[in-house]
Amino acid sequence: MPLPHVHDRRAAAFAGVLALLGALTVMLGLRTEDALPPLPAGPAAPPATVTATPGAAPVKALKPALPVRLRIPAIGVDTTVMQLGLRRDGSLEVPPLRGDAPAGWYRGSPSPGETGASVLAGHVDTARDGPAVFFRLRELKAGDQIVVRRDDDSVATFRVSRVALYAKRDFPTAEVYAPIDRPGLRLITCGGAFDRSERSYRSNVVVFAESSR
Repeated sequence: MPLPHVHDRRAAAFAGVLALLGALTVMLGLRTEDALPPLPAGPAAPPATVTATPGAAPVKALKPALPVRLRIPAIGVDTTVMQLGLRRDGSLEVPPLRGDAPAGWYRGSPSPGETGASVLAGHVDTARDGPAVFFRLRELKAGDQIVVRRDDDSVATFRVSRVALYAKRDFPTAEVYAPIDRPGLRLITCGGAFDRSERSYRSNVVVFAESSR
């Protein structure tokens, strides 16, 4: 699918999609079709733009290009990247519920390396196959490298700034999906305690990463 060539149009479209989603959820099936908390609901205004840390060197953003491979050396991740769109009901698609499923990039978010927060999601495990692509995501530490290869043969490189675990009822939607004025990456999966009665995890693991180019 071709990507828009004008960033402000992409940012506006992304904000619009988030508003339209309302209370619909992003599904990330783990042992079951588990869910992430709702995305920002309309008609509330979008979160304020997050600016770069004062004194930080400016980072040149890349042009739009589809992500095709994700590598996270510290935890042994080397996976292709599929595209995630919207289902007919407006909720986000998810990767197949298999242990060998790739990570997925939500194509309504900026592509990795563009200005803005690019969103990638993946399973932590499945009942049938065990550990999945983001099984070790919680082990990442500040400074770990994340590399995304794009279909124009360019590479977007990021460094983890922090890793957080949020109870699903306390998921910081505005912070995770806030527009930012530099290239950034958000990796999301489920984690924490497993609720056997609900057959789902009670929390979400979120990795925040910033461009290191």
